[in-house]
Amino acid sequence: MRAVVQRTRSSSVTSNGVETGRIGPGLTVLLGIAADDTEQDVQYMADKITHLRIFEDEQDKMNCSLLDVGGDMLVISQFTLYGDARHGRRPSFTQAAPPAMAEPLYERFVQAVEKQGIHVGTGRFRTEMVVTLENHGPVTILLDSKKEF
Repeated sequence: MRAVVQRTRSSSVTSNGVETGRIGPGLTVLLGIAADDTEQDVQYMADKITHLRIFEDEQDKMNCSLLDVGGDMLVISQFTLYGDARHGRRPSFTQAAPPAMAEPLYERFVQAVEKQGIHVGTGRFRTEMVVTLENHGPVTILLDSKKEF
């Protein structure tokens, strides 16, 4: 499982012209599911992202997590995070999970975050979406549950 985690002041997502998710201050997460991901990857990423200390404390040091600051999370499915462009010019997406496998894992990730008391907004799986965000910092972190980077 891969994620692009952005600290944002606000973000929203629309699908087919309809807003499906909106949050205030917190994290905007683009989440990619790999073909070999399991429930263990879901739990690892939900815990890692909610506890990631990328918010400032009283001394302006990144010492606080999303849980500490009471922020929201917008989660967008993003199979293109598994795009492999090492050969040629057209990315291959063979490492990405097929939709029938990816959607339940995506939903379980959202539920695992919500269980921690975090308000979660979402996009709409398997649709073209427009994401609007105000990146704060900017702070952008790349995560991989297999720790490939």
